[in-house]
Amino acid sequence: MIPFLDLKKINLRHEEAILNGMKDVLHSGWYVLGQEVKKFETDFANFTENKYCLGVANGLDALELIIRGYDIGIGDEVIVPSNTYIASILAVSANGATPILVEPNILTYNIDPAKIEEKITSNTKAIMVVHLYGQACNMDPIRYLAQKYNLKIIEDCAQSHGAIYKGKMSGNLGDAAAFSFYPGKNLGALGDAGAITTNDEELYKKLFALRNYGSNKKYENLYKGYNSRLDELQAPILCEKLRYLNADNKYRRDIANYYLDNISNENVILPVVENGSESHVWHVFVVRVTDRERFMQFMNDKRIQTLIHYPIPPHKQEAYKEWENMSFPISEQIHSQVVSIPISPVLEMSDVVYITEAINDYR
Repeated sequence: MIPFLDLKKINLRHEEAILNGMKDVLHSGWYVLGQEVKKFETDFANFTENKYCLGVANGLDALELIIRGYDIGIGDEVIVPSNTYIASILAVSANGATPILVEPNILTYNIDPAKIEEKITSNTKAIMVVHLYGQACNMDPIRYLAQKYNLKIIEDCAQSHGAIYKGKMSGNLGDAAAFSFYPGKNLGALGDAGAITTNDEELYKKLFALRNYGSNKKYENLYKGYNSRLDELQAPILCEKLRYLNADNKYRRDIANYYLDNISNENVILPVVENGSESHVWHVFVVRVTDRERFMQFMNDKRIQTLIHYPIPPHKQEAYKEWENMSFPISEQIHSQVVSIPISPVLEMSDVVYITEAINDYR
């Protein structure tokens, strides 16, 4: 069976460096917010071309903290794509604000800028863009709307580590950005981890305290804060893997380009790259098929593992049952048809060829 994602193989490439990094932490005697976290924050700020980076516990916390940092809460609205993982929306709800869903572009799966302005009201405080599946959103028209209506732009970069939009890194395309380093991400930890990047000094100073019980100085609390800190043991792992991220992303692009150039099956709809090859880092390679169960069974019979990202749109989740009568037909179509096929920095090109041939044989 060709696995969808071989995390063990991905991480064993770095085994010696990872073990040495963990040993360094053990011997340091400093296990929370130490030198390793500071080093990763510096390295990742430089990578994303930001002034500031804060390591936090996970990607959802990163989003929640940004929204809290901008004092967005009860009575406020945040524009969010209707086609996203539910975490994007949970972060808005957790702060008491109202998520306002906007449909995606059916070709790119990202939020459709042409549909945003009609959803903006006097209560709107921010637009959250989600660079879904690894492709940076079409930011120019979104920036125009943010400037026109004096709105913050919050980036959900959980899937877009290293994606570039018109020469700028994702994570540096708005006011602040949230990253997840969940193990399966392009830059993955060996557990939960996350980060916030920004060039906003005032926000950075506030979040620096908020992530640590609302405190800049021990036992003195400026805010009703959180306990959300990047683990010291995860930091050297992320530093090591960050050194190889661009090379891994390039290999993902090579695989994606092979799929795009060689999958030729009218029953399989391929993804579209909107703003140049560097805008996409292919966290997942998603195709659409009308009979998803039959396609997935066909691939399984060919000994190819596939997954679904994601089977149920947020507005159809029990957690948001108050939205059950709302209709987002584009999102619903996407969620009923998408299938993710294998792509990773350790997937052999011979397997890529085999997967392509199998898809072309599907009828």
